[in-house]
Amino acid sequence: MENEEYETIDLLEVLNAVRQHLLAVILTTLILACAGFGVSKFLMTPKYQASALMIVNTRQDTTSNVTSDQINSATKLVSTYSIIIKSDTVLQQVINNLGLSLTYPELAGRVTVSAVDDTQVMKVTVLSDNPEWARQVCEQITVVSPDVILESVEAGSVKVISSASINPDPVSPNTMRNTAMGGVAGLVISLGIIFLTVLLDNKINTEEDVTKYLDLTVVGVIPEYEGGKKK
Repeated sequence: MENEEYETIDLLEVLNAVRQHLLAVILTTLILACAGFGVSKFLMTPKYQASALMIVNTRQDTTSNVTSDQINSATKLVSTYSIIIKSDTVLQQVINNLGLSLTYPELAGRVTVSAVDDTQVMKVTVLSDNPEWARQVCEQITVVSPDVILESVEAGSVKVISSASINPDPVSPNTMRNTAMGGVAGLVISLGIIFLTVLLDNKINTEEDVTKYLDLTVVGVIPEYEGGKKK
């Protein structure tokens, strides 16, 4: 019970310290939030995405009716096709066709291939600080990859169902998120400093501290004067 009482009093001390330094907490939060906004807005290069949709088929002849088994098989082939699309066989040909100055690993790092909602549709995405460059690369991937896939997986094929298009809004940096993260960091840092200050403070500052820490009764207080004024 005695320890619980001390913990409650310590918490009150922390709250009182926060109240006393509330202006500093607010200023620190605002400063780091503004720093996050400024870095995102003026120092980080915006990145854009271009994407295209391709549908996976398990057979080259699509004139006949497609069964559910074929759809399930095509869905499972998406992961296989994505590996082929990101292989050097496809991307190196894209580099050669467009005359890019990038190496294969550099281009592969900018290309993402993923299934759309676990369907037989896959999405090819290219990331770049130049939106038109991203669109051209994405479009070239959709031109080159079907023949490579057809040659590698003779029982299957892919077709473009949505040509390469650019997202007009940059996908990074996320200015709102970075601003919020900066504000949260400022709040956590300022509160952490206050908490540590209170936690490490073992000085006797008030009459209440004498009673609390020394278990003594205060019988008198000698005020300190400086220049005729009480400190």
